[in-house]
Amino acid sequence: MPQPTWSRILSKISEYIQIALGVFLSSIGLKAFLLPNNFLDGGVTGIALLINTQIDINVSLLLVILSLPFIILAYRSIAPRIAFKSVISILVLAIAIEVGHFPVVTDDKLLIAIFGGLFVGSGIGIAIRNGAVLDGSEILGVFLHDRFGLGIGQVILVFNIILFCITALFISVEIAMYSILTYLVTAKVTDFIIEGFEDYIGVQIISPQHEDIRNAILEKLGVGMTIYMGQGGYGYSGISRETKIIHTVINRLDLRKIHSVVEAIDPNAFMVEYDVNNIKGGVMRHYLKVRQDNPAPTAALQNSTAP
Repeated sequence: MPQPTWSRILSKISEYIQIALGVFLSSIGLKAFLLPNNFLDGGVTGIALLINTQIDINVSLLLVILSLPFIILAYRSIAPRIAFKSVISILVLAIAIEVGHFPVVTDDKLLIAIFGGLFVGSGIGIAIRNGAVLDGSEILGVFLHDRFGLGIGQVILVFNIILFCITALFISVEIAMYSILTYLVTAKVTDFIIEGFEDYIGVQIISPQHEDIRNAILEKLGVGMTIYMGQGGYGYSGISRETKIIHTVINRLDLRKIHSVVEAIDPNAFMVEYDVNNIKGGVMRHYLKVRQDNPAPTAALQNSTAP
């Protein structure tokens, strides 16, 4: 039976509540630790903080302005829903930075770098798990990965190396070093929360309503899949029946979305998820543009191996 409408509504509300929590944690890291001590984080937030140290321009305004090109990039090249959620999260973060008042907890530079990175990384990780991005550098990483095969982590690393070199030149080497420490803590905490931002997730779905689920995944996510013939049963003499197994590989940003799609059709569907460390051969598309006049392909992973 289809999932009740109220359950889908509660799921959406939960996503935005968690995004709000992520924004709140990031704002604590910025306002209570990094901003009062002129420490920088990585990415677009770090650029905004760096510009603010040189020119008296509001950090919140800088954050919104600098994020706009990346939001447009996400909307046109990645996924409109990610862009929409990211717009909301970045705007709320900018407002929180502007109006929020948090006491300065410590003046110890090491603690500032560690706990500032801890709070910011927690916020970014929670936001990403719910399909939003708080920093444009992650969007740039996903875009370059999809277009040129560059590692997302490598793109963000190069982006931040340039940023911290500029910090050392215009502010001080000491601040740049502490900012690097902040970035490393942020990156590790983010990875811990989302279990690897640039990894893929393999998903196998077994359900009597496999045809409806297959069509819904193609329509809602635009990802390809491979359909296996399988045989279900239990024990040595249990009931045995043929079934079809849906196999697809998605980005972690789409994990909650595919849960929602499957549960809306069959709440009792059997799903297996596993980390995918490497993809070789075949054709992989994270976000296929699905058009009504151009049916989406039914399989984008042609050389997957059946379990």
